[in-house]
Amino acid sequence: MDISLNYMGASSKYTVTQQAIEQEWIEIQAAQKNPAAFRVLYSRYYEPIFRFVYQRTGDESLTSDLTSQVFLKAMQNLHKYSHKGVPFSAWLFRIASNEIAQHFRKANKNRVVTIEDQNVSDIKEEYEDKAELEVNIGLLKEVIKTLKPDEVQILELRFFEKRPFKEIAEILDITENNAKVKIYRLLQKMKKRFSKHKPSG
Repeated sequence: MDISLNYMGASSKYTVTQQAIEQEWIEIQAAQKNPAAFRVLYSRYYEPIFRFVYQRTGDESLTSDLTSQVFLKAMQNLHKYSHKGVPFSAWLFRIASNEIAQHFRKANKNRVVTIEDQNVSDIKEEYEDKAELEVNIGLLKEVIKTLKPDEVQILELRFFEKRPFKEIAEILDITENNAKVKIYRLLQKMKKRFSKHKPSG
């Protein structure tokens, strides 16, 4: 799958307290018993899911359609949801991720990857005391174009959206340890490709 690259200028962090997660589980159980109670969760997460989808499509109309589909599927499958100690949003993001992937497979169009200045700094920090990397937005774009779709996804989740490993694991439907291994291997691959794409002279 090819990707298009979009540049934006602000980043956000994803941190939720355990107390908030436990309180949310009570709300989810209420919604499982009474669909009308789902509105609380819908209101809380519509904007974050919309933003998540938009960063990967760059199309407002398409984003609205996909976001609606995400919440429709969430409501239809809410009875299957079980508490795993991560925010409910992780499950919604997994559904959103699947809907996005399915759309681009069917449409055979480019997927958008949103890059910010801070992304470069965050990736460079991972290599501190290991290598001197002259990474910039341009170089990062070139390296991203060489990655596989699943590698791009994990790069976005960890470095562009600052999600914790536990939440990444839930979104990708893998173990937390597997998520850490995948990110470690991705960083090693990117390190080699930064060197390869680095201008000489």
